[in-house]
Amino acid sequence: MLRRALIILAIMGLSGLLPGAVMAQDGSQHTVAPGETLFRIALRYGVTVDALASANGITNTARIFAGQVLTIPGQVSTQPTVQQPAPAAAAPVAAAPENGSYTVQAGDTLNKIARRYNLTLAALMGANGIVNADLISVGQVLVIPGAGPAQPAAGANASAAPAAAAADQPLKTHVVARGEGLVKIAQKYGVTWQAVAALNELPDPNLIYVGMVLKIPKVDPNAAAGGTVSNPPAVTDSGKLIFVKLSEQRVYFYENGQLVRSVLVSTGLPGTPTVTGDFRIYLRYKAQTMSGPGYYLPNVPYVMYFHLGYGLHGTYWHSNWGHPMSHGCVNMPTDQAQWLYNWSTIGTPVRVRW
Repeated sequence: MLRRALIILAIMGLSGLLPGAVMAQDGSQHTVAPGETLFRIALRYGVTVDALASANGITNTARIFAGQVLTIPGQVSTQPTVQQPAPAAAAPVAAAPENGSYTVQAGDTLNKIARRYNLTLAALMGANGIVNADLISVGQVLVIPGAGPAQPAAGANASAAPAAAAADQPLKTHVVARGEGLVKIAQKYGVTWQAVAALNELPDPNLIYVGMVLKIPKVDPNAAAGGTVSNPPAVTDSGKLIFVKLSEQRVYFYENGQLVRSVLVSTGLPGTPTVTGDFRIYLRYKAQTMSGPGYYLPNVPYVMYFHLGYGLHGTYWHSNWGHPMSHGCVNMPTDQAQWLYNWSTIGTPVRVRW
């Protein structure tokens, strides 16, 4: 009798699981299929990556697994949205620090920092050109969008936050055509790809699709044009300093606070952005072979590493200065790299900003 009761209870318990499995397909939940990413799933249901990650307690948006059941927040749509949603984090920017930056501390995650300043994860990633939310380092300086001008210029009073600009004045839009990338689109309108990514809250600047409608930020009249030097960054550091300004694709060299030279360069592409923060040259080679997926470059001249595999070096395979071209390093004309190699030493500070 006891055995029969246990069998009945087991059958009832098993049948109780079946409705749950069916409900996982009712539209409010999604079961991850092999090869799917959080970005693609969010696109399918018309929600942001940050909202999807928050609803499921996901801190690393790059790590989901096949068979994982995700809760889809808010209104569900089975078609990908074309018009990007307006940034939801524009209202509470007053919570961010006045200087508009944050230095990563031990134990920090990008998601934790975004929540601290009432930002979406995508907005914070876009403002800093970060593709993988799990790749930040202690001491890295992050731009906090909406907390003041991220690219200060003398006499400039306009806000540098793309979200604020979108709310205050009409912006141009661009429909992505076949073969277009974010860099090509940004160059067409005279803006940076980082600004386009931040304004549209793109979680991965390398993942845009044909027919997608992108908002184009206003052109900053104080930004550098072509090969000319705009207002160089103001510094008061003693000793030597290498200042990489990504928004201008230019490197400035200072000694005791005085600008001694500047050069137009090529930094990382959207899918392989140059890291931002404060670093020091820790390793130097007069020549080195560099290789990776899709490239093999023997005898790269005058290599100066400042963070992990990120470095400044001479370049003989292109001369497209002023445009992102690299896998994350700072490409320089070889003669300028030689000058820098002779001018700098192990320990010379390297500051990388937008």
